[in-house]
Amino acid sequence: MLEAIRSFIAFDIESADVLERITQMQKMLAGTGADLKLVEPKNIHITVRFLGNITPIMVDKIFEDMRKVQFVPFDVKIQGVGAFPDLRYPRVVWAGIREGSTQLRGIFSQLEPYLRGLGFAPDPKGFSPHLTISRVKSERNKAALVKFLMENVNYEFGVVRAECLRLKRSDLTPKGPIYSTLREYCPQK
Repeated sequence: MLEAIRSFIAFDIESADVLERITQMQKMLAGTGADLKLVEPKNIHITVRFLGNITPIMVDKIFEDMRKVQFVPFDVKIQGVGAFPDLRYPRVVWAGIREGSTQLRGIFSQLEPYLRGLGFAPDPKGFSPHLTISRVKSERNKAALVKFLMENVNYEFGVVRAECLRLKRSDLTPKGPIYSTLREYCPQK
């Protein structure tokens, strides 16, 4: 039986300053009293495509296709907070991307036909550039959370450089996911 590797393609957030601003935001979110599961700062990333379970053989095939994607390193400005699916039913709290989303969409659009060729179904949610910073576990203090999110639509997190597209492994544990890099594609390094 081949091992199943839960995986996704992403850009990591490698700026200590931006991660510190995200941590500050998470503390403020927790201060609303909402029932939240905060994402560990080391796990915060920009998901380009969630893949689900893949086999070890697929790792190299996916990496070959990642290397066909054309992009030059670009800046991503992270600003504002919101929720999926929307503020009436917040399940995921995200930090928004104000600059760099066009490039991220371009990378997603280049990857998608290759992934379809490998048998991946289209992503039913489509692509919405963001960083997940918290998950909402229950309705507790939802009104306070929503009010806080609405008051911080322009919160500045800073700018990160998107240089290396990574194929990541996600191992789910009782303490939360553990991410590791399986392959890395840095076209300008």
